[in-house]
Amino acid sequence: MLSKIPCEVIEVLKKIEKAGFEAYIVGGCVRDLLFQKTPKDWDCATDATPTQIVELFPDSFYENEFGTVGVKVKPFLEARELNPLREHDVVEVTTYRIESAYSDRRRPDEVKFAKTLEEDLSRRDFTMNAIALKITNYKLQITNKNSESEKNNNFEYEIVDLFGGQADIKSKIIRAVGDAGERFGEDALRIMRAIRFHAQLGFQIEPDTFQALQKNAALISHVANERIKDELVKIVLSDNPAEGIDMLQKTGVLKIILPELENGVGVAQNKHHIYTIYQHCLMSLKKCPSRKLEVRLAALFHDIAKPQTKRGEGLNATFYNHDHLGARIVEKMLRRLKFSNDVIDKVVLLVDNHMFYYNPEEVGEASVRKLIKKVGLENVKDLIDLRIADRLGSGTPKAKPYKLRHLEYLIEKVSKDAVSVKMLKINGRDLMQNLKLAPGPKIGAILDVLLAEVIEDAEKNNKESLLIRAKQLDGEDLPKLREMAKEKIEEKKEEDDQEIKGKYWVK
Repeated sequence: MLSKIPCEVIEVLKKIEKAGFEAYIVGGCVRDLLFQKTPKDWDCATDATPTQIVELFPDSFYENEFGTVGVKVKPFLEARELNPLREHDVVEVTTYRIESAYSDRRRPDEVKFAKTLEEDLSRRDFTMNAIALKITNYKLQITNKNSESEKNNNFEYEIVDLFGGQADIKSKIIRAVGDAGERFGEDALRIMRAIRFHAQLGFQIEPDTFQALQKNAALISHVANERIKDELVKIVLSDNPAEGIDMLQKTGVLKIILPELENGVGVAQNKHHIYTIYQHCLMSLKKCPSRKLEVRLAALFHDIAKPQTKRGEGLNATFYNHDHLGARIVEKMLRRLKFSNDVIDKVVLLVDNHMFYYNPEEVGEASVRKLIKKVGLENVKDLIDLRIADRLGSGTPKAKPYKLRHLEYLIEKVSKDAVSVKMLKINGRDLMQNLKLAPGPKIGAILDVLLAEVIEDAEKNNKESLLIRAKQLDGEDLPKLREMAKEKIEEKKEEDDQEIKGKYWVK
């Protein structure tokens, strides 16, 4: 476990201790270390005041009201390997504190510094985050001066676990520290954090904490939309996104932050679906093959307008235009939650076009070109991933049927530029200027022959060589040039077409 603690973090702790203060690694850092994971951020707690910390570390910054000082350190080893030009990393050092009432359910009315570690740990949200680690018998031993990696198998440490956090981690339990109702009442964002940990870690929420979540769900309305969005993103990008969204629904949080999705709960569909609208949205998210935020959001929200557009009941119910209305609803939702314009635009585009029609017997290359023009070639793969999520979320066992593979084949075929004169390093204007050719069909015929020869040998595609060859071709008549070009280009087209068909297993 200690091998995952950068020496820069340990040096900060030891410098604080040398000055006569206590210093511990705390919170999520310790939780991650117990998981044998390397923490993304490093948090330390101490009885030193912010002023005393700044005096110990002159190259630090203190720009908040929570007693947290950012101590600049040399870049951690992994960071240096990823970015050799990285100037520094930061270790956050926070004074022990206890917090007063939370009148707005978002932040303490005032922050009071505490004297003991126990007081500090008792204010934290969940037992797995209320663990502290103290380094003992530390001696830095450099084994590689270039990388500054250290031998740390002789390090020792002590764990301070006052609320059973290690046992809960072992049992995969999310449990509030002390009274769960009080913890959620202090900071309502903890409601979202509990559900986010459920999705990220696969932990279960223990009964008393779960009941407190349900009882205090309405408090989430006091939390800024930006903070809700941040937690929602982490849920959607987790390994268990559908379970996280469903926990939002079970606790009553979903109807507050995403009432549009809640509207699909219990609403039956038609003969093409075995799930309710809400269940289908969850399953589509669960089965989404993409790890992109935009695609996962589109999978979750693609049928958001079905409750409003439903006409009729039973097997023959319809949902006309739910895709287009859904795109408008999704845009309003994501703007309300303060998503970036780029994310909003991409999700709206995917939802708006998720019902695109494609049948190999009816739709040809021209229609595929129109689809590419409409959504952009860069978005086609994401749109197909959304279609796959939609299919699997409907209970269909086969993610990619023949017609979807055929579409992928045609998309690649029509997007390839292997037989376009645009790839040549010269154009008609060059021929007219250098060979004194008059405008006419012969220019196009010469370019076609040049293209055919470049396809065979890419090294010929340079301006000097092409002009020399064009001057030779100028001596041929138009029919001969056309015949020369046609034979080679048609041969190359067929070769490329068979290669792409084989890639997608289509005939």
